[in-house]
Amino acid sequence: MSSTKVDTVRDTVRTHAVRSAAVGKDAVMSKSYLYPPMGIMYFVSHASIWPPLIHRIIPMTLLSIGVIIPMFIFTYFPQAAILTLMNGPLGPINAIALVLSESTFVIVLLAKAFILQGALVDVFDATLVHEGQTSLVAKGRELKSGSNKEGVKKLGTMLTKPLQKFSPEQLLEYVIMLPLNLIPVVGTAVFLILQGRKSGPSYHARYFQLKEFSHEQREHFVKEHHGAYIAFGTMTMVLNLVPLASLVFLFTSTVGAALWAVEIEKDASHPGQVVGSELTGPSQDQDGHDSSPSGGVKKEL
Repeated sequence: MSSTKVDTVRDTVRTHAVRSAAVGKDAVMSKSYLYPPMGIMYFVSHASIWPPLIHRIIPMTLLSIGVIIPMFIFTYFPQAAILTLMNGPLGPINAIALVLSESTFVIVLLAKAFILQGALVDVFDATLVHEGQTSLVAKGRELKSGSNKEGVKKLGTMLTKPLQKFSPEQLLEYVIMLPLNLIPVVGTAVFLILQGRKSGPSYHARYFQLKEFSHEQREHFVKEHHGAYIAFGTMTMVLNLVPLASLVFLFTSTVGAALWAVEIEKDASHPGQVVGSELTGPSQDQDGHDSSPSGGVKKEL
């Protein structure tokens, strides 16, 4: 290999290393990984947003049991054997995390398609309303009269199209990433982080819809907060590893995503509206301070 090619490879590796370090720093500094745990505490303490979960708790439990038990019976031992050969003594432990991850993916996929059907949107909207973001939610559904603290009781008819429930691309990427778990020690962690990178922005799909973002605007916003979405998505993936609780955490993580959206709106220069300065990068006020919605992501909690 010529020296020119070596230099090119070295520069490419250095560029990717610097970029990855910047994204990692952004993920840590954003503290967005705190929103899923905050969602748990908020959900537990606000009974007014429980109905969408309560009404579906039995079919959700049956679905979880019906997926997890067969997955462990038919897939754990083969995967544990392969991972033991690859990872040594840690193989059986990594296999547990892998089967739980696979089970969670199947459970969430089936639940969103056949059970939840708008329940997560109701929880997201109810949280926004409870936190005073009625003008934003009113762009996507009718709101009934009454206190904002009434939760889902205040929600009326939807005015927007249902969100996409199933993505073939997501399924394909999941299958492609599965072999990462064969890498000793770090493989499962890398797998969860990469899955978190893909799932993180999906928790704000309703927020983007209410903001009336175009595809390009959404992509730009996600790119501007890439590290924060990775941190948020990875934390949700970790929570989803808890047996039989993945669907409950799907609700609480949705609440956490709504709380994050509230913070973004509070720091936005034009809350509830689509404004160019909010989408094309940081803007500055008369004193030269950053007034972009990214402040809501970076904000100390």
